[in-house]
Formats: sequence, structure tokens, C-alpha cells
Amino acid sequence: MAGGIERDLSRIVGDAFVLRADVDGGRYGHDMTDRAGVRGRADAVVMPGSVEEVAGLLRWSDAHDVPIVPRGGGTGYAGGATPVDGGVVLAMERLNAVHQLDPLQWRIHVGAGVTTGTVQRLARENGLVFPVDPGAAEESQIGGNVATNAGGPHCFKYGTMRAWVTGLRAVLPLGEVVALGGPQRKDVAGYDLIGLLVGSEGTLGVVTDVWLKLMPPPPVSYPVCAVFRDAAAGADAIEAVLASGAVPAAIEYLDDIVARAMWPTAPSGFPDEPGFLVIAEVDSSEADRDAVLDALGPGAFAADPRALWRWRDGVGHAVMNLKGGKVSEDIAVPTDQLARAVEETQAIGRRFGVLGCSWGHAGDGNLHSTFVFDADDPSGAEQANRAAEAVLDLAIELGGTITGEHGVGRLKSGHLRRQWAPAAVSVHGAIKRLFDPKNLLNPGKKLA
Repeated sequence: MAGGIERDLSRIVGDAFVLRADVDGGRYGHDMTDRAGVRGRADAVVMPGSVEEVAGLLRWSDAHDVPIVPRGGGTGYAGGATPVDGGVVLAMERLNAVHQLDPLQWRIHVGAGVTTGTVQRLARENGLVFPVDPGAAEESQIGGNVATNAGGPHCFKYGTMRAWVTGLRAVLPLGEVVALGGPQRKDVAGYDLIGLLVGSEGTLGVVTDVWLKLMPPPPVSYPVCAVFRDAAAGADAIEAVLASGAVPAAIEYLDDIVARAMWPTAPSGFPDEPGFLVIAEVDSSEADRDAVLDALGPGAFAADPRALWRWRDGVGHAVMNLKGGKVSEDIAVPTDQLARAVEETQAIGRRFGVLGCSWGHAGDGNLHSTFVFDADDPSGAEQANRAAEAVLDLAIELGGTITGEHGVGRLKSGHLRRQWAPAAVSVHGAIKRLFDPKNLLNPGKKLA
């Protein structure tokens, strides 16, 4: 079967851009969830170089009833780009053109395969910024960011990917090309189809290029930090920051376990003893910085922004190095439930015999609840996955959501019905059937 598929695909994109599944399928058969055992099998991997080729591939998919799995940089944490059982992986890295950059209009038009880092660099070189910062900037692609409605630390003030997309072009499952929005900043002419596609995880259409807003850089960057005895004291301080009148660009936290793992490489000026760490970055004024310092209490201290964020970016590796394996979830809860979610994550880890810890975007109530296990222990991954299932129940119990930014993907497919009422689940499924009646586009993902 694979040989026939490869011949068909070669007629659409050329021999050089159809990869053998038995050689390259492994590399394209997983994302960052492979450490948790989430892998797939592809019949072929294809690398389209134009919108027309994407449309041709989806028409071929419909004619032959072969699933298509769109894939960006493979940096996801939900298995969203992992083929479930065969099909063709659509690797988007060749759609990497910068179509238009208008610094005076604060906008850029790029292909889905352009990396986040490229957009950030072009913005910076032209006196602007692109504030969406989901991590892995040199590998993650704009199309993947759109598919997952990516965020990052600064989405507390500036919003997730949807807030920065003014238009996109996408290919629907029958091979139809649609253009929605564009360079204009306002458009209420129809239903918010852009909003429907942003965050759809490649289940409704394949996004090929995107219009993005940019913005002038904030005038200052004042990160301020404070260490607290426990999660409850840290959460009280976060509430004080929210009540201070200042609007920080980011409010982050590391629980005490994560802080201890990170402390040996902490920037200069940090106190000797780790604890529950709160990081708040103010980018508006000195007066707002002082208000946040007051809210965090007498132990608060300023930090160098570059050193701090470079250090913060290493948190995942530091946690992984504790035991060699980890399973991480990205639940979000109401901010007044943050302390309980942090404490219960640790308790769930103890219950399943793994190390439970968390860090995340405190201002959004978004936790990366993580379960660390000995990579040499055959039962470790199983217990960590069981703990991760329990933390999803915790999120729902606290009035939150099973995913704050990583998406549902393959890892949490089927869990929406635990969070939503049956009527909402039914509407969700009806939208999928309307766009993709044969369920050929990224099947096994996102649905309840």
C-alpha cells in the first residue's frame, strides 16, 4: 500500500518531497509526548511547498479515504501532530515564506512553516515585537501556534495567538481553499471562522499562511520576584498583585520542588534558600513596578530580565533531570484555586509513587502539573500517566479546564465530555462533521 501512496503523492509534490515512512516516519511519528510513550505510525510523510499542493493532497485524501495529519515543528505536548494509525503526515516546513512585512502598519504575513523565532526576530529588527512566546521558538512553527492557540508567559497581558491573527488562508478537507480576514484589523462581516480554526488542532482545515499583528515594544522591562514559605502564601501574594492596580505583562510561579531543582543555576541576586517563587514582569512604568513590589511584600527583589527569562526557560530540563522521565499536563483553574491545585498536584504524585510538582502561568491559573519518574523503572511511566489522569479530574473539580494552552490532541482525546455538558459535546462533534464528514483530517484528536 505504501508504495502506491508514495507514487500518488509524488505526482502532486515531486519525488524529493515524499519521504519514506519506514525511514522518516519515526521522526515524524511523534512530538514531545514521545517520552510518555505517545507514538504513531505513518504510511508516508509529504512536504508540500504551496497552497495548491496542500489542496491537491487533501483532494487526493478525500478521493482515497486516507487520513491526513498536519504537522508543524513537532514541539507540542498533547500528541496533536502524531498519526494514530497510518495515514499521511503533512509536514509544513517548506511553507516558510515571509510574504509581506509592513513595519509601519505593524503587521506581517507569513507561511505556516515560518518559525516563531523568525517572526520575533523580524519584528525586533523593525522596532516591533510579537509577544506570543510559547517556547521552542526556533523549532515551533506559526501554523502549529495557530492550531493550538498558543500562549506563553506574556499572554496574561497580551493574549494568546487568536488575539494576534487578523487573517489566514486554509485548505478544507475537500481541498477547497478559503481566505478569511487579512491585513485589516477589524472584520465582523460573518461568523468568527478564524476563531474556529485557531485552536482547532488541524482537525477542521490546514492553515497555510497567516496575517499577524505586531506591536511597538513596551517602554521598560522590570521583572520582580519573591520567595514564599508555601503555595498558600504565594497565592495570597499573587492576589495582592492582581489587586494592586498594575497590570503585569506576566505572572509566573515555580513550586518549591521545581525551585529547588532550578536554584543551583539561579541568577545573581536570588536569596540563598529556595521556596515557592513568584515572578512578575512589569513593562509599563516604574510606578507600576513599585506597586507590584509592595504587593509581593518585604522580601521582593528585582531581577535582570534577560538572565531571569533565560533561566526560567530551562525549567523543563531541570525537572526532567531530577529522575530522567516526566509526564506533564497543562491544566488551568480559577486563580483563587491556584494554591489548592499546586498542593494537590504534589499529593497526587505521592499517591501514585512519583514526584508531583508544578510551575506555570499564575496570572492565568495555568499549571504545568508534572509527574517525574525514574526513567529506568518500567512502571514509572505508567504511574506518571495515571497521576496525570487524576490531575485532569482535579482541574474539573476546581472549576477549571483539562488544557490551558497545549491542546487536547491525542493525549486527552475523549476527556472533553468530563468537562462539558452533553449539549456542548454534541455541538463540538457537529462542527467537526460539517467541516470533515469523513473524519480524514487529523482523526482521533480534539474530539470529546
